[in-house]
Amino acid sequence: MRKSARLTALAAVGVLALSSLTACANDAASSTSADAGSKGDGKGTKVKIMVGGLDKVIYLPAMLTQRLGYFDAEGLDVELLSEPAGVQAETALVSGQVQGAVGFYDHTLDLQTKQKYVESVVQFSQAPGEVEIVSNKAEGDITSPKDFKGKKLGVTGLGSSTDFLTKYLAVKNGVKVSDFTPVAVGAGPTFIAALQNGAIDGGMTTDPTVANILDKKAGKVLLDMRTPGGSQKALGGPYPSSSLYMQTDWVNSHKDTVQKLVNAFVKTLNWMSTHSASEIAAKMPADYSQGNKALYAQAVKSTLPMFTKDGVMPENGPETVEKVLKAFNPNIKNAKVDLSKTFTTEFVEKAKG
Repeated sequence: MRKSARLTALAAVGVLALSSLTACANDAASSTSADAGSKGDGKGTKVKIMVGGLDKVIYLPAMLTQRLGYFDAEGLDVELLSEPAGVQAETALVSGQVQGAVGFYDHTLDLQTKQKYVESVVQFSQAPGEVEIVSNKAEGDITSPKDFKGKKLGVTGLGSSTDFLTKYLAVKNGVKVSDFTPVAVGAGPTFIAALQNGAIDGGMTTDPTVANILDKKAGKVLLDMRTPGGSQKALGGPYPSSSLYMQTDWVNSHKDTVQKLVNAFVKTLNWMSTHSASEIAAKMPADYSQGNKALYAQAVKSTLPMFTKDGVMPENGPETVEKVLKAFNPNIKNAKVDLSKTFTTEFVEKAKG
């Protein structure tokens, strides 16, 4: 075969291969959206949920529901995926990669100002579950949020709920958002390393990271928002945080599937309210305890007060969240947010009944 003919033939093969790969990718993409909320391979209705950190105690109901078998009992085949920050879970939901996100309720308000409608369908918590930690080195320099000026403060991700809350605490205490530097350090080992090596002076994180920091004596608690009382003191009211939120259009067109999801989560929240932290910790994957079961159980115990018992949005919770976001977020400050479209109690009321 002549060289030019051989090159032409190879090029044709390449085009065919590329076309085949593109077709496969397109088929996979369409299959994901088509199968979402429909029967899969005999395991039940397939649903993908992205969690802003599966091993974070604030999002514990997601994995616990799976471990208790409540998804299966409702005829659901739920795939739990994980991203290190809630803002990444939000992105996965809005882009259609998943049908649900387990993250902070405040994202529903922020997204509405961008003409993207999502709603919390079951509310896991009534407090943020967050803790502001300061490093040992900066302990004398940061005694309250008034001292945030000029400091580097760790958050899970820029645009995340830890970022939102840090900015609110600063503004509330007379520090401009431009006066300090938020640093995206994730959670767990990356947060702890940043605290120890001086990359951040302090930061906002959750359990089990908090328990590990205190155990390593790598930092101290400045503000504790793991309880309704702590939320009231720091934010002025109940702060609904971790929840299952979904795109409103998807909720309205898949009500049966959403109801089953909410049924499962409400059962879990009720189960949590009648079991000890040690019993809850024992149900979780072994690697979540990182080799220290007692410390992990303590982390669960410290965070348990934040959870609701029935998945219902706490009274005046949405208003507190709006107040917090309006304090520093220009998008929300200058926009009219319809809070009634950021959550629904339709499914939790049926689940309770």
